[in-house]
Amino acid sequence: MRSKDRRPGSRPQDRDAKARPGAKPKGNARAAGNRPGEQRRSDGAETKAAFRKSASRETPRMADAEAALPARTLKTRSGERPTERVPVILETPGAGDFHLIDSGNQLKLEQYGDVRIVRPEGQALWTPSLAPHVWEKVDAVFTGDTDEEGTGRWRFPLNALGETWPLNLLDVDFHGRFTSFRHVGVFPEQIVHWSWMKNEIEKAGRPLKVLNLFGYTGVASLVAARAGAEVTHVDASKKAIGWGRENQQLSRLDRAPIRWICEDAMKFIQREERRGSRYDIILTDPPKFGRGPNGEVWHLFDHLPVMLDICRELLSKEARGLVLTAYSIRASFYSIHELMREIMRGAGGVVESGELVIRETGLSGDERGRALSTSLFSRWVPK
Repeated sequence: MRSKDRRPGSRPQDRDAKARPGAKPKGNARAAGNRPGEQRRSDGAETKAAFRKSASRETPRMADAEAALPARTLKTRSGERPTERVPVILETPGAGDFHLIDSGNQLKLEQYGDVRIVRPEGQALWTPSLAPHVWEKVDAVFTGDTDEEGTGRWRFPLNALGETWPLNLLDVDFHGRFTSFRHVGVFPEQIVHWSWMKNEIEKAGRPLKVLNLFGYTGVASLVAARAGAEVTHVDASKKAIGWGRENQQLSRLDRAPIRWICEDAMKFIQREERRGSRYDIILTDPPKFGRGPNGEVWHLFDHLPVMLDICRELLSKEARGLVLTAYSIRASFYSIHELMREIMRGAGGVVESGELVIRETGLSGDERGRALSTSLFSRWVPK
């Protein structure tokens, strides 16, 4: 499974990989215009005001009692493992301002609003369906180091574009962003998780509490908040937290109950466990390797079991789900599937696991092309 592009603030281990030259595009660069947004739904001013009061920017205390958390080991679980649904393929054909136009020759051709881009994609082993001249008429091409976690640069064929441009997914406005690690500020394959979460929140009949770990630029957090949830967003990158707050303003969700927390995810959830905090939905999207704001080191295979174990303790009695997405691992989805079933032993419910894929939809966005694999996932739901 391919590696997810490195996020701001993480520091991957050095790699020495040769760069693969990008395609040579031609054509005009287009300036993206703003999209008018919809009004935010009101979901109880008193509840949100109380949440905001307790959710003013939280900065982790660096006193010894907070900085030196005791080592957390796996709890011994008893009872039956949840039933299983495997393999499950969750497919994104495109939504809002995004669709995958074509792929092939280890590249992908994507549309993000008014901007058409070409990026490396190691999973695209086949030949592109569309003619070369279609691939040449793009606004931006990522070139340079095409290693899984390498840096590079964006090339703009004719006119230089700004760093950001407006996008909309699931009624949330945010900025697309050209970064040096090939990604663009959103991972659209996760629209299937966000749509599931949005539906759970809207039908709950009460404000659900959502924890978004490794939350990046906050699109999932904003989808949850617009649907009516109280959201806690955690990321170790100050830059990503800043982008999330910027996206919150773009979406006119300034008064939405969102806590933006810049902290090491493991430290945060350990403290939440000691506090007895509970959440109805937990999203976790960890990288393979990263560092927290105070030098904390994260290794996926070393820390994932304990992280999921703590997340289980944070689930409320009426929890709606625990979602794990994994990009940067060389393993079958069965690895995280069986881990999730062990962690949720005795909790009942169902664990469904498999892959997230994006379906090619052509230039029109209405065609049905090939499915491009992007990541592994495992999701526990109560029934």
